[in-house]
Amino acid sequence: MNRIKRVTGSLLVLCLILVSFTGCGATATAPTTSPTEATEPASEAAGSPEQTVQAATRTVVDHAGNEITLPAEINKIVISSLLPLPSVYSLFEGSTEKLAGIHPSSMAAAKNSILPKVVPDIVNVNTDFMKGNEINIEELLKLKPDVVFYSATNTDEYDKLREAGIPAVGFSTSNWGFNCVETFENWVKLLGEVLQQQDKAAGIAEYGHQVYDEVQAVFDRAGQIEKPRVLILFNYAGGVIKTSGSNFFGQYWIESTGGVNVAAELKGTPEINMEQIYEWDPDIIYITNFSPYLPEDLYNNAIDGYDWSNVKAVREGKVYKFPLGMYRWFPPASDTPLVLKWLAQKNQPELFADIDMKAEVKAYYQRFYNVELSDEDIHQIFNPAREAAGVK
Repeated sequence: MNRIKRVTGSLLVLCLILVSFTGCGATATAPTTSPTEATEPASEAAGSPEQTVQAATRTVVDHAGNEITLPAEINKIVISSLLPLPSVYSLFEGSTEKLAGIHPSSMAAAKNSILPKVVPDIVNVNTDFMKGNEINIEELLKLKPDVVFYSATNTDEYDKLREAGIPAVGFSTSNWGFNCVETFENWVKLLGEVLQQQDKAAGIAEYGHQVYDEVQAVFDRAGQIEKPRVLILFNYAGGVIKTSGSNFFGQYWIESTGGVNVAAELKGTPEINMEQIYEWDPDIIYITNFSPYLPEDLYNNAIDGYDWSNVKAVREGKVYKFPLGMYRWFPPASDTPLVLKWLAQKNQPELFADIDMKAEVKAYYQRFYNVELSDEDIHQIFNPAREAAGVK
Protein backbone atom coordinates (compact mmCIF):
# COMPACT_ATOMS: atom_id res chain seq x y z
CA MET A 1 0.00 0.00 0.00
CA ASN A 2 2.85 2.40 0.82
CA ARG A 3 4.41 1.65 -2.58
CA ILE A 4 1.09 2.49 -4.30
CA LYS A 5 0.80 5.72 -2.33
CA ARG A 6 4.32 6.68 -3.36
CA VAL A 7 3.56 5.89 -7.00
CA THR A 8 0.31 7.88 -6.91
CA GLY A 9 2.23 10.77 -5.41
CA SER A 10 4.87 10.57 -8.11
CA LEU A 11 2.20 10.54 -10.79
CA LEU A 12 0.76 13.74 -9.39
CA VAL A 13 4.24 15.25 -9.73
CA LEU A 14 4.35 13.92 -13.27
CA CYS A 15 1.01 15.54 -13.96
CA LEU A 16 2.38 18.92 -12.90
CA ILE A 17 5.45 18.56 -15.12
CA LEU A 18 4.33 16.83 -18.27
CA VAL A 19 1.37 18.79 -20.90
CA SER A 20 -1.67 20.71 -19.64
CA PHE A 21 -5.17 19.93 -20.67
CA THR A 22 -7.91 22.57 -20.61
CA GLY A 23 -10.55 22.04 -17.97
CA CYS A 24 -10.18 19.64 -15.07
CA GLY A 25 -13.12 17.56 -13.96
CA ALA A 26 -15.03 18.54 -10.87
CA THR A 27 -16.60 16.04 -8.51
CA ALA A 28 -20.29 16.69 -7.80
CA THR A 29 -21.37 16.55 -4.16
CA ALA A 30 -24.38 14.35 -3.50
CA PRO A 31 -27.34 16.33 -2.10
CA THR A 32 -28.21 15.70 1.53
CA THR A 33 -31.65 14.30 2.38
CA SER A 34 -33.93 16.52 4.46
CA PRO A 35 -36.19 15.06 7.21
CA THR A 36 -39.20 15.79 4.98
CA GLU A 37 -37.73 13.92 2.03
CA ALA A 38 -36.90 10.96 4.24
CA THR A 39 -40.59 10.42 4.98
CA GLU A 40 -41.61 10.27 1.29
CA PRO A 41 -42.81 6.94 -0.11
CA ALA A 42 -39.98 4.77 -1.44
CA SER A 43 -41.41 4.78 -4.97
CA GLU A 44 -41.35 8.59 -5.12
CA ALA A 45 -37.90 8.90 -3.49
CA ALA A 46 -36.37 6.49 -5.97
CA GLY A 47 -37.70 8.41 -8.97
CA SER A 48 -38.88 6.95 -12.25
CA PRO A 49 -37.22 3.84 -13.78
CA GLU A 50 -35.91 6.12 -16.53
CA GLN A 51 -34.23 8.39 -13.96
CA THR A 52 -32.75 5.40 -12.15
CA VAL A 53 -31.15 4.03 -15.35
CA GLN A 54 -29.85 7.50 -16.18
CA ALA A 55 -28.22 7.81 -12.76
CA ALA A 56 -26.58 4.38 -13.09
CA THR A 57 -24.79 5.17 -16.37
CA ARG A 58 -22.84 7.91 -18.09
CA THR A 59 -21.40 8.43 -21.58
CA VAL A 60 -18.02 9.26 -23.09
CA VAL A 61 -16.95 9.81 -26.69
CA ASP A 62 -13.92 7.69 -27.56
CA HIS A 63 -11.20 8.19 -30.17
CA ALA A 64 -13.24 6.34 -32.80
CA GLY A 65 -16.00 8.94 -32.36
CA ASN A 66 -18.32 6.42 -30.73
CA GLU A 67 -20.53 7.49 -27.84
CA ILE A 68 -20.07 4.78 -25.21
CA THR A 69 -22.47 4.20 -22.32
CA LEU A 70 -20.53 3.26 -19.20
CA PRO A 71 -21.54 2.16 -15.71
CA ALA A 72 -21.48 5.03 -13.22
CA GLU A 73 -18.82 3.10 -11.31
CA ILE A 74 -16.07 1.08 -13.01
CA ASN A 75 -14.48 -1.70 -10.98
CA LYS A 76 -13.17 -4.14 -13.60
CA ILE A 77 -11.20 -3.15 -16.71
CA VAL A 78 -9.79 -5.29 -19.52
CA ILE A 79 -7.27 -3.90 -22.02
CA SER A 80 -7.10 -5.87 -25.25
CA SER A 81 -5.58 -4.73 -28.55
CA LEU A 82 -3.74 -1.53 -27.57
CA LEU A 83 -0.54 -3.12 -26.28
CA PRO A 84 1.17 -0.14 -24.55
CA LEU A 85 -1.97 0.91 -22.65
CA PRO A 86 -1.69 -1.48 -19.66
CA SER A 87 1.59 0.18 -18.62
CA VAL A 88 0.13 3.67 -19.12
CA TYR A 89 -3.00 2.72 -17.16
CA SER A 90 -1.00 1.13 -14.32
CA LEU A 91 1.15 4.22 -13.90
CA PHE A 92 -1.91 6.48 -14.17
CA GLU A 93 -3.74 4.59 -11.42
CA GLY A 94 -0.71 3.60 -9.37
CA SER A 95 -2.06 0.06 -9.10
CA THR A 96 -3.60 -2.85 -11.03
CA GLU A 97 -6.44 -3.36 -8.54
CA LYS A 98 -9.15 -2.87 -11.17
CA LEU A 99 -7.22 -4.36 -14.08
CA ALA A 100 -8.82 -7.75 -14.82
CA GLY A 101 -7.12 -8.66 -18.11
CA ILE A 102 -4.42 -7.61 -20.61
CA HIS A 103 -3.08 -8.89 -23.94
CA PRO A 104 -0.35 -11.61 -23.69
CA SER A 105 2.04 -9.38 -25.66
CA SER A 106 1.53 -6.61 -23.10
CA MET A 107 2.32 -9.17 -20.40
CA ALA A 108 5.51 -10.28 -22.17
CA ALA A 109 6.69 -6.68 -22.18
CA ALA A 110 5.64 -6.15 -18.55
CA LYS A 111 7.46 -9.21 -17.23
CA ASN A 112 10.69 -8.08 -18.89
CA SER A 113 10.33 -4.40 -18.01
CA ILE A 114 10.84 -2.15 -15.00
CA LEU A 115 7.07 -1.76 -14.53
CA PRO A 116 6.81 -4.52 -11.85
CA LYS A 117 9.14 -2.48 -9.62
CA VAL A 118 6.37 0.13 -9.45
CA VAL A 119 3.22 -2.02 -9.72
CA PRO A 120 4.28 -5.60 -8.85
CA ASP A 121 0.80 -7.12 -9.35
CA ILE A 122 0.86 -6.38 -13.10
CA VAL A 123 2.47 -9.80 -13.64
CA ASN A 124 -0.58 -11.55 -12.12
CA VAL A 125 -3.22 -10.03 -14.40
CA ASN A 126 -5.21 -12.49 -16.55
CA THR A 127 -4.32 -12.97 -20.24
CA ASP A 128 -6.44 -16.06 -21.02
CA PHE A 129 -9.21 -14.14 -22.82
CA MET A 130 -6.95 -13.67 -25.87
CA LYS A 131 -6.32 -16.50 -28.32
CA GLY A 132 -3.53 -15.21 -30.51
CA ASN A 133 -4.73 -11.77 -31.53
CA GLU A 134 -8.42 -12.66 -31.28
CA ILE A 135 -10.68 -12.10 -28.28
CA ASN A 136 -12.34 -15.20 -26.87
CA ILE A 137 -15.68 -13.73 -25.81
CA GLU A 138 -16.56 -16.65 -23.52
CA GLU A 139 -13.31 -16.26 -21.58
CA LEU A 140 -13.69 -12.48 -21.56
CA LEU A 141 -17.19 -12.69 -20.07
CA LYS A 142 -15.80 -14.79 -17.21
CA LEU A 143 -13.77 -11.73 -16.17
CA LYS A 144 -17.01 -9.68 -15.92
CA PRO A 145 -15.48 -6.44 -17.23
CA ASP A 146 -17.29 -3.16 -16.77
CA VAL A 147 -15.39 -1.84 -19.79
CA VAL A 148 -12.83 -2.98 -22.36
CA PHE A 149 -10.16 -0.64 -23.74
CA TYR A 150 -9.17 -1.54 -27.31
CA SER A 151 -7.36 -0.10 -30.33
CA ALA A 152 -9.81 2.24 -32.07
CA THR A 153 -8.78 0.95 -35.51
CA ASN A 154 -9.77 -2.63 -34.60
CA THR A 155 -13.37 -2.43 -35.80
CA ASP A 156 -13.82 -6.22 -35.80
CA GLU A 157 -12.99 -6.34 -32.12
CA TYR A 158 -15.35 -3.45 -31.40
CA ASP A 159 -18.19 -5.27 -33.20
CA LYS A 160 -17.59 -8.44 -31.15
CA LEU A 161 -17.60 -6.52 -27.89
CA ARG A 162 -20.72 -4.56 -28.81
CA GLU A 163 -22.58 -7.73 -29.79
CA ALA A 164 -21.62 -9.25 -26.43
CA GLY A 165 -23.02 -6.18 -24.65
CA ILE A 166 -19.66 -5.10 -23.26
CA PRO A 167 -18.89 -1.34 -23.23
CA ALA A 168 -15.78 -0.81 -25.37
CA VAL A 169 -13.73 2.39 -25.43
CA GLY A 170 -11.40 2.88 -28.41
CA PHE A 171 -7.96 4.47 -27.97
CA SER A 172 -6.38 5.72 -31.21
CA THR A 173 -2.79 5.39 -32.37
CA SER A 174 -3.31 7.45 -35.53
CA ASN A 175 -5.50 10.47 -34.73
CA TRP A 176 -2.49 12.70 -34.05
CA GLY A 177 -0.34 11.88 -37.07
CA PHE A 178 1.65 9.26 -35.12
CA ASN A 179 3.18 11.98 -32.97
CA CYS A 180 4.19 9.92 -29.94
CA VAL A 181 4.00 12.76 -27.42
CA GLU A 182 0.55 13.94 -28.52
CA THR A 183 -0.76 10.38 -28.79
CA PHE A 184 0.33 9.57 -25.24
CA GLU A 185 -1.17 12.87 -24.06
CA ASN A 186 -4.57 12.01 -25.52
CA TRP A 187 -4.54 8.46 -24.18
CA VAL A 188 -4.15 9.81 -20.67
CA LYS A 189 -6.81 12.45 -21.25
CA LEU A 190 -9.33 9.76 -22.28
CA LEU A 191 -8.32 7.62 -19.30
CA GLY A 192 -9.10 10.60 -17.09
CA GLU A 193 -12.55 10.99 -18.63
CA VAL A 194 -13.43 7.29 -18.40
CA LEU A 195 -12.16 6.92 -14.83
CA GLN A 196 -13.57 10.33 -13.80
CA GLN A 197 -10.15 11.51 -12.73
CA GLN A 198 -9.62 14.39 -15.13
CA ASP A 199 -7.45 16.16 -12.58
CA LYS A 200 -4.84 13.41 -12.97
CA ALA A 201 -4.75 14.08 -16.70
CA ALA A 202 -3.77 17.71 -16.28
CA GLY A 203 -0.32 18.24 -17.77
CA ILE A 204 0.66 14.61 -18.36
CA ALA A 205 2.81 15.22 -21.48
CA GLU A 206 4.30 18.66 -20.94
CA TYR A 207 7.76 17.29 -20.32
CA GLY A 208 7.59 15.31 -23.57
CA HIS A 209 6.81 18.50 -25.49
CA GLN A 210 9.63 20.26 -23.65
CA VAL A 211 12.20 17.63 -24.62
CA TYR A 212 10.99 17.65 -28.23
CA ASP A 213 11.43 21.44 -28.35
CA GLU A 214 14.91 21.18 -26.82
CA VAL A 215 15.98 18.63 -29.45
CA GLN A 216 14.63 20.76 -32.28
CA ALA A 217 16.43 23.83 -30.88
CA VAL A 218 19.75 21.98 -31.18
CA PHE A 219 19.03 21.25 -34.85
CA ASP A 220 17.99 24.85 -35.48
CA ARG A 221 21.29 26.11 -34.06
CA ALA A 222 23.29 23.55 -36.03
CA GLY A 223 21.79 24.59 -39.37
CA GLN A 224 22.44 22.26 -42.32
CA ILE A 225 23.48 18.82 -41.07
CA GLU A 226 24.16 15.45 -42.64
CA LYS A 227 21.41 13.01 -41.71
CA PRO A 228 21.90 9.23 -41.51
CA ARG A 229 19.60 6.97 -43.50
CA VAL A 230 17.72 4.87 -40.97
CA LEU A 231 15.87 1.53 -41.18
CA ILE A 232 13.58 0.36 -38.39
CA LEU A 233 12.95 -3.37 -38.12
CA PHE A 234 9.53 -3.02 -36.55
CA ASN A 235 8.59 -6.70 -36.53
CA TYR A 236 11.17 -9.23 -37.67
CA ALA A 237 10.32 -12.84 -36.80
CA GLY A 238 9.26 -16.11 -38.38
CA GLY A 239 10.78 -15.30 -41.75
CA VAL A 240 8.88 -12.01 -42.10
CA ILE A 241 10.44 -8.54 -41.98
CA LYS A 242 8.19 -5.53 -41.38
CA THR A 243 9.44 -1.97 -41.25
CA SER A 244 7.95 1.37 -40.22
CA GLY A 245 6.89 3.50 -43.18
CA SER A 246 5.86 7.13 -43.44
CA ASN A 247 2.48 6.67 -41.76
CA PHE A 248 3.61 5.17 -38.47
CA PHE A 249 5.56 5.98 -35.32
CA GLY A 250 8.95 5.28 -36.88
CA GLN A 251 8.61 8.29 -39.15
CA TYR A 252 8.05 10.58 -36.16
CA TRP A 253 11.00 9.14 -34.25
CA ILE A 254 13.43 9.35 -37.16
CA GLU A 255 12.45 12.78 -38.47
CA SER A 256 12.36 14.39 -35.02
CA THR A 257 15.82 13.09 -34.05
CA GLY A 258 17.90 13.96 -37.09
CA GLY A 259 17.55 11.01 -39.44
CA VAL A 260 15.99 10.06 -42.77
CA ASN A 261 13.59 7.11 -42.97
CA VAL A 262 14.67 4.85 -45.85
CA ALA A 263 11.13 3.42 -45.92
CA ALA A 264 9.40 6.82 -46.12
CA GLU A 265 7.86 6.00 -49.51
CA LEU A 266 6.02 3.05 -47.92
CA LYS A 267 2.98 3.32 -45.65
CA GLY A 268 2.28 1.85 -42.24
CA THR A 269 4.17 -1.34 -41.34
CA PRO A 270 4.81 -2.97 -44.73
CA GLU A 271 6.57 -6.27 -45.29
CA ILE A 272 9.96 -5.93 -46.97
CA ASN A 273 12.70 -8.30 -48.16
CA MET A 274 16.50 -8.40 -48.12
CA GLU A 275 16.74 -7.19 -51.72
CA GLN A 276 15.00 -3.98 -50.71
CA ILE A 277 17.28 -3.61 -47.68
CA TYR A 278 20.39 -4.11 -49.89
CA GLU A 279 19.09 -1.37 -52.18
CA TRP A 280 18.51 1.02 -49.27
CA ASP A 281 21.82 0.08 -47.55
CA PRO A 282 20.92 2.01 -44.36
CA ASP A 283 23.51 3.77 -42.21
CA ILE A 284 21.69 2.83 -38.97
CA ILE A 285 19.29 0.00 -38.09
CA TYR A 286 16.98 -0.05 -35.07
CA ILE A 287 15.25 -3.24 -33.90
CA THR A 288 12.08 -2.85 -31.83
CA ASN A 289 11.03 -5.07 -28.95
CA PHE A 290 8.25 -6.56 -31.07
CA SER A 291 11.05 -8.64 -32.61
CA PRO A 292 13.09 -11.22 -30.66
CA TYR A 293 16.27 -10.47 -32.62
CA LEU A 294 19.20 -8.56 -31.12
CA PRO A 295 22.01 -6.60 -32.81
CA GLU A 296 24.43 -9.49 -32.36
CA ASP A 297 22.17 -11.69 -34.47
CA LEU A 298 22.80 -9.36 -37.41
CA TYR A 299 26.48 -8.84 -36.59
CA ASN A 300 27.06 -12.60 -36.39
CA ASN A 301 24.84 -13.31 -39.42
CA ALA A 302 23.03 -15.81 -37.21
CA ILE A 303 19.56 -15.69 -38.82
CA ASP A 304 19.08 -18.58 -41.25
CA GLY A 305 18.30 -17.48 -44.79
CA TYR A 306 19.24 -13.82 -44.22
CA ASP A 307 22.65 -12.42 -45.08
CA TRP A 308 23.19 -9.13 -43.27
CA SER A 309 26.97 -9.05 -43.63
CA ASN A 310 27.12 -6.51 -46.46
CA VAL A 311 24.61 -3.99 -45.09
CA LYS A 312 26.41 -0.76 -44.14
CA ALA A 313 24.85 -0.43 -40.66
CA VAL A 314 25.96 -3.97 -39.83
CA ARG A 315 29.48 -3.50 -41.23
CA GLU A 316 29.93 -0.29 -39.22
CA GLY A 317 28.42 -1.60 -35.98
CA LYS A 318 25.40 0.71 -35.96
CA VAL A 319 22.58 -1.70 -35.19
CA TYR A 320 20.65 -0.84 -32.03
CA LYS A 321 17.90 -2.48 -30.03
CA PHE A 322 15.19 -0.14 -28.74
CA PRO A 323 15.36 -0.09 -24.92
CA LEU A 324 12.55 -1.40 -22.72
CA GLY A 325 11.72 0.65 -19.63
CA MET A 326 8.19 0.85 -18.29
CA TYR A 327 7.20 -0.47 -21.71
CA ARG A 328 8.76 -1.00 -25.15
CA TRP A 329 10.30 2.29 -26.24
CA PHE A 330 8.97 2.28 -29.83
CA PRO A 331 5.24 3.09 -29.37
CA PRO A 332 3.95 6.02 -27.29
CA ALA A 333 4.42 5.37 -23.57
CA SER A 334 5.37 7.12 -20.35
CA ASP A 335 9.10 6.91 -21.23
CA THR A 336 8.62 8.79 -24.53
CA PRO A 337 10.75 11.84 -23.54
CA LEU A 338 13.68 9.49 -22.93
CA VAL A 339 13.25 7.92 -26.38
CA LEU A 340 13.66 11.32 -28.03
CA LYS A 341 16.98 11.86 -26.24
CA TRP A 342 18.25 8.33 -26.90
CA LEU A 343 17.49 8.44 -30.63
CA ALA A 344 18.86 11.98 -31.02
CA GLN A 345 22.17 10.87 -29.54
CA LYS A 346 22.34 7.78 -31.77
CA ASN A 347 21.42 9.63 -34.97
CA GLN A 348 23.49 12.77 -34.25
CA PRO A 349 26.17 11.77 -31.73
CA GLU A 350 28.26 14.93 -32.18
CA LEU A 351 25.34 17.29 -31.56
CA PHE A 352 24.16 15.38 -28.47
CA ALA A 353 27.49 14.22 -27.08
CA ASP A 354 26.74 15.82 -23.71
CA ILE A 355 23.80 13.49 -22.99
CA ASP A 356 24.53 10.73 -20.46
CA MET A 357 21.62 8.39 -21.10
CA LYS A 358 22.23 6.24 -18.03
CA ALA A 359 22.11 9.32 -15.81
CA GLU A 360 19.10 10.66 -17.72
CA VAL A 361 17.13 7.45 -17.16
CA LYS A 362 18.00 7.28 -13.46
CA ALA A 363 16.99 10.90 -12.90
CA TYR A 364 13.77 10.53 -14.90
CA TYR A 365 12.63 7.43 -12.99
CA GLN A 366 13.42 9.02 -9.65
CA ARG A 367 11.62 12.22 -10.57
CA PHE A 368 8.49 10.85 -12.21
CA TYR A 369 8.03 7.33 -10.80
CA ASN A 370 9.75 7.72 -7.41
CA VAL A 371 11.88 4.71 -8.30
CA GLU A 372 15.61 4.51 -7.65
CA LEU A 373 17.15 2.38 -10.37
CA SER A 374 20.20 0.21 -9.76
CA ASP A 375 22.97 -0.31 -12.30
CA GLU A 376 21.42 -3.72 -12.97
CA ASP A 377 18.08 -2.06 -13.77
CA ILE A 378 19.80 0.30 -16.21
CA HIS A 379 21.51 -2.64 -17.88
CA GLN A 380 18.14 -4.39 -18.21
CA ILE A 381 16.53 -1.32 -19.82
CA PHE A 382 19.26 -0.97 -22.43
CA ASN A 383 19.67 -4.71 -23.00
CA PRO A 384 16.10 -6.08 -23.18
CA ALA A 385 15.50 -9.81 -23.30
CA ARG A 386 14.32 -11.60 -26.43
CA GLU A 387 11.29 -12.79 -24.46
CA ALA A 388 9.96 -9.23 -24.31
CA ALA A 389 8.78 -9.65 -27.92
CA GLY A 390 6.20 -12.20 -26.83
CA VAL A 391 7.06 -14.36 -29.85
CA LYS A 392 6.97 -18.09 -29.22
